Amino acid sequence: MPNESQSFDLIVLGAGTGGYSAAFRAGQLGLRVALVDDGPHGIGGTCLHVGCIPTKAMLESADLYERIRHADSFGIEVAGVTADAAAIAARRDQIVARLVKGLHSLIRKNKVEYVRGRGRLEGPTQVRVATVDEEGKSAGEVILKGKDVILATGSRVKSLPGLEPDGDRIVTSDDILKSTSVPESIIVVGAGAVGVEFASYYHDLGSAVTVLEYLPAVVPLEDADISKEMERAFNRRGIKVMTNARFDAASVTTDSEGVRLMVGKEGEEPAELRASQMLVATGRAANTENVGLETTKAELDRGLVKVDGEMRTADPHLYAIGDIIGGLWLAHVAAHEGIAAVHAIAGVEVEPVDYVKMPRATYSRPQVASIGLTAAECEAAGRKTKVGKFPFQASGKAIINGDTTGFVKLIADAETDEILGVHMIGAHVTELVAEASAAMLLEATAGELGSAVHPHPTLSEALGEAAMATDGKSINF
Repeated sequence: MPNESQSFDLIVLGAGTGGYSAAFRAGQLGLRVALVDDGPHGIGGTCLHVGCIPTKAMLESADLYERIRHADSFGIEVAGVTADAAAIAARRDQIVARLVKGLHSLIRKNKVEYVRGRGRLEGPTQVRVATVDEEGKSAGEVILKGKDVILATGSRVKSLPGLEPDGDRIVTSDDILKSTSVPESIIVVGAGAVGVEFASYYHDLGSAVTVLEYLPAVVPLEDADISKEMERAFNRRGIKVMTNARFDAASVTTDSEGVRLMVGKEGEEPAELRASQMLVATGRAANTENVGLETTKAELDRGLVKVDGEMRTADPHLYAIGDIIGGLWLAHVAAHEGIAAVHAIAGVEVEPVDYVKMPRATYSRPQVASIGLTAAECEAAGRKTKVGKFPFQASGKAIINGDTTGFVKLIADAETDEILGVHMIGAHVTELVAEASAAMLLEATAGELGSAVHPHPTLSEALGEAAMATDGKSINF
């Protein structure tokens, strides 16, 4: 813990993925760094404690359970298999604890000063911290002075107007990640990444699941073909999906048996819907309040901090990264923004963050992974395109794996062959998108990606086949 007042080259306020990535890179570059965070989660932030890591741990357990239940199709008999939600939760928490321990070792390795406490800006380069000890008890105040400051305070779950989660019948993803049980039935409000992941998880563990989405498609930010395939896959599994769903928050009531509301498609008469629990998965709100931004020249736009291409605010020594600047609201994006900010501070050449070339991943069953422009975005931009598509039904490895749901879709410029977007849905596609990311970073063409040798039999062949299909040259479909 620093003394009552101490100076640093860089102060990073917020220790989520973006914040600690920035702090570690700054330490590697020889800067004296303070990393400030009071929780509620501690180092690792939302992603490690109530986001990316614990949710994927739960989904991995659910996926394994589903595979074991159908082991007979692989010639393996398994009797009496059951899922223990409490044990799944315990494994989830053990994984988080292990990764937290790893981050603390990286703090030491990179010579970063970790300051536990609630930090608040007092001007662009000074932070007052109400410190706490390891048990969370007040430990006095310190003032940290920096040559530069990176604000990385992240985001929090938000609900719909008039719909107040109670942590019991009406819950958020934060509440679920404290839970050790599975409801008999659940209504999931919102079919973005969080909504479809939890819908998939609960269905695999035996809940009756209904998904309500206000927009016309599930995973609405994805390519239209992906959205259609996801809805088909959910319907085949028995997950009920209602798009264009409309309900009045005032119609939502709770009692000892669960939740009920009146809901219907737009333009249709609503009907009563009941479930044991309701999950509100309708997005997040940036943590820009009560951090002292009013003491700086930093500007806000609809609650988000405005920055330039180097993550610099209107105050030249104050930077902002992650969810508080909007964009894709993804942990790996925040990490790259943090590294870009540190490079700008240290005088290292800055590689601008290209948001079009940022991969996106959703870990439902089936998984979704994408990068670049959707077909609709290409059309809106006036790009002439050619499209290649390869279904996993034609993949030898997918057949071996026992799951042929989905496809790989590649969109390329019709004249230059530039890869404009890659969109995938199916088992393990989140592990395939990195190749598309590397290809787009290196400005590979569809022809070059198709010419790259993909080992056989692998799921990765689908990406090469989709690339070749843009010119009608797919070998296996």
